[in-house]
Amino acid sequence: MADEAGVTKTLVLATSMAVVGSTFQFGYNTGVMNAPQKTIEQFYNVTFLNRYGHSITASTLNLLWGFTVAVTAVGGMIGSLCAGVAAERYGLKKSMLYNNITAILGAALMGFSELAGSFEMLIIGRFVIGINSGINMGIAPMYLTEIAPVKYRGVFGTLGQFGVVTSMLLSQVLGLRWLLGTPTLWPLLLALTGVFAIYQLVVIPFCPDSPRFLLVKMNKEEEAREALQWLRGNHYDVKEEMNNMRIEHQANASERKTTIIELFTVSYLRKPLIIAIVMQLSQQLSGINAVFYYSTQLFIAAGIPEEYTGLTTVGVGVVNVVMTIVSLLLIEHAGRRILHLIGLGGMCVCSVILVVLLNLHRTTVISWLTLVPILLFVAFFQTGPGSIPWFITAELFNQSARPAAVSIAGLVNWLGNFTIGLAYPSINAEIGGYTFIIFAVLLAIFWIFTYFRVPETKGRSINEITALFQPEGEYLGGKPNKYQTKL
Repeated sequence: MADEAGVTKTLVLATSMAVVGSTFQFGYNTGVMNAPQKTIEQFYNVTFLNRYGHSITASTLNLLWGFTVAVTAVGGMIGSLCAGVAAERYGLKKSMLYNNITAILGAALMGFSELAGSFEMLIIGRFVIGINSGINMGIAPMYLTEIAPVKYRGVFGTLGQFGVVTSMLLSQVLGLRWLLGTPTLWPLLLALTGVFAIYQLVVIPFCPDSPRFLLVKMNKEEEAREALQWLRGNHYDVKEEMNNMRIEHQANASERKTTIIELFTVSYLRKPLIIAIVMQLSQQLSGINAVFYYSTQLFIAAGIPEEYTGLTTVGVGVVNVVMTIVSLLLIEHAGRRILHLIGLGGMCVCSVILVVLLNLHRTTVISWLTLVPILLFVAFFQTGPGSIPWFITAELFNQSARPAAVSIAGLVNWLGNFTIGLAYPSINAEIGGYTFIIFAVLLAIFWIFTYFRVPETKGRSINEITALFQPEGEYLGGKPNKYQTKL
């Protein structure tokens, strides 16, 4: 019931606005280049031939393609740095609204690139949509965390990842050769990302800004109460949530704005920042983007016939979605920390098994058997590392420090994304089937860090979580509490 859980139709509407309009952009543009790779490479070849009178060399084409894939992460780094500034200046709702300008511009550049005979337009469009995704993945998890009831905060945080994987699967299906992954329809495939922006533009006027932002940052208590009441329903008593936000507002009012430098120099801010950074690295350096960006190549290297690689890539997308739903069901029961540990541990084991299979004598059975650790690798990723790093950053910081912390964590995430997207093809060309042993070692390191340093945040308010890192006697006017601990 709404009056018990605070989950209403209006809350669902606001959630869909953030998930479809923002996180879909990131997921769709992560997966969309995978299936039609050969088709778009042919466009590059034809364009080069028409301009210069000769075909592009294989090495140049590989470099150009790698840059086309990875340039989205460069835009993402810039966008992630802008996310905190935008949240501070405009609030979460307006930041999402204004960010649709970059989504529509990027979609137009990519959609008209073939008509203009310009692969540069496609690359610039990917860069612009990267900026959009960087801002979205900084803003949307904050918005989802701040509008969610405490009881369901983990579920709502995971919904952001559900949006990512659902749109990734959509892009993989639409990119099949018998749908939009054709020599004539691939520009439409890339331009469809603009549809998500249009949806958000239509829905967002009916949704409120974050009540926490309205009260804690803007000191607009009545507007915050109205927004919270709209989200929870007229029959839900919002007094307790308002009181919790007032406590944070009082604590925030006595503090000046947290700077990025202070996040690194102040002990009780540096500790959660290190956790947030390592959590983001555990996601991006796990090897998952080697699968998401280059699964077609990986399946071919495993000996799977090329005509089946499109379907196997879709299979990866299906596992993505299914396991994210499982994570949604588990997140508030098992907790963030244990799911992250299970995910990292399972991925590490799968990486080792994959290395063994890729280096065995190739037979039909071995080739298809290689699918098992790849699909399990993706399944374990979505168990924890796929969603938890994005929203746990928003849980670790109060309102004054959250935007800056989210910007730094997002920058690190996109830097890891760019590194793997650009470096994997070269590393794989050098050591082939042994590439995933590097990821296995990194995953083991991240597992150890998570076990010893990451606290459980399930069921705790933001005030209770931030108290974990406060020196004793410095929390809420010098009153130690049961949540303080040494980390």
